[in-house]
Amino acid sequence: MDIEFLTNPDAPPPPPTAAYSHAVRAGDFLFVTGQLGVDPKTGALVPGGAAEQTRQIMQNLQTVLRGAGTSFERVVMVRIYLVNFAADYPAVNAVYASYFKAGRFPARTTVGVTNLALGSLVEIDLIVRC
Repeated sequence: MDIEFLTNPDAPPPPPTAAYSHAVRAGDFLFVTGQLGVDPKTGALVPGGAAEQTRQIMQNLQTVLRGAGTSFERVVMVRIYLVNFAADYPAVNAVYASYFKAGRFPARTTVGVTNLALGSLVEIDLIVRC
């Protein structure tokens, strides 16, 4: 099986301390690295809270997916990491859900964590069927 390592110049670049590709295609699957609410133009977290970060994350993920020739319609599994699970879950879930067709949501795991890189409140990664 061939493995393809993908980097998209329109997505936020990895920080100098992190070694990763935006996505890796292995066979019929695309594994998309967890994204933070980083504005790709400034390299900084977007202002606001978890909802604003989630919106930026979903846009960043969409950029990576488009660069790989796919879309949210092909996502089979999602992992969401939240620093303030109880407080932020409803807002994060609402923004996240708006990127999928009703009734066509991928499988998902949502996990409460103590910290995320750059002080982010949310991180989301994907597994996609190509």
